[in-house]
Amino acid sequence: MSASPRQAEQLLTRLEWTVVRRLDGLLQGDYRTLFRGIGLDFADLREYQVHDDIRHIDWNVTARTQVTHVRVYNEDREITAWFLLDLSPSVDFGSGVANKRQVLTEFVAVLARLLTHQGNKVGVILFDGVSEHVVPPRVGRRHVLHMLDKILAHPRLLRAPQTDLGAFLRRALSSIRRRSVLFVVSDFISLPGWQEAISAVNQRHEAVAVRLVDPLEMALPDIGLLAFEDSESGEQVFVDTSDGSFRRRFATDAARLEEATMRAFARAGIDVLELSTEDDLLDAVVRFAGMRKAQARSGFLG
Repeated sequence: MSASPRQAEQLLTRLEWTVVRRLDGLLQGDYRTLFRGIGLDFADLREYQVHDDIRHIDWNVTARTQVTHVRVYNEDREITAWFLLDLSPSVDFGSGVANKRQVLTEFVAVLARLLTHQGNKVGVILFDGVSEHVVPPRVGRRHVLHMLDKILAHPRLLRAPQTDLGAFLRRALSSIRRRSVLFVVSDFISLPGWQEAISAVNQRHEAVAVRLVDPLEMALPDIGLLAFEDSESGEQVFVDTSDGSFRRRFATDAARLEEATMRAFARAGIDVLELSTEDDLLDAVVRFAGMRKAQARSGFLG
């Protein structure tokens, strides 16, 4: 896919008027309620106290002393945020006007612009199942445009090996040294192993799972004979959606996968922002902000 800088400019300008300005007003500049441990630099060690964030436990020191210790951090004014983007073929799926890739792109544009507007650095790693491309963190609107241009211009692969999101996350973990906010944006359709990898990411950084979904992935309508194609392997199969028992089996399998995915996020201690191809992006981000603020009031956030 080819893209021009003008496309990135048009997209960002539209979102600045329709979403970013409204979010700026709704959040009233209080972006730190969206993040748990942003801009933290290691300062010291001390013994664990009730209500400490368990993710700050230093397990090496704890094992050596047989007393639970936590790392203490000094807060830095600046945030460094990374967008780890899954651009494998399955994100090109969409049953309506928008597909998951479009939702991904608009989310990155909005969050990156909000963060850079406050003087924070943002970077991106693009992963298509075959190769990776890194745009190091920088500040400013021009940098956001550069990121968007790379996303829009990134070629759509017609076929790719089955996505190994876990391997991608482990490579990202080894390359991002400074504690950062990491947005893992994916549909999480992947080989097994991503669950452990995202848990490891969330132990070293503050991770947010941004899960891309489409309604047709959860329930099939009765529309007769339908060709199913695995977006990554290209394998095709025809199914009769007028068969009620098939639709029920499909919904049951989808619900089972949904439950397993959410359990994995819960075990990793990671919050999830779910973005549907039918969602209003503004509403979705506001819901997420409301959830994080409620957690902060209840003392759940460290």
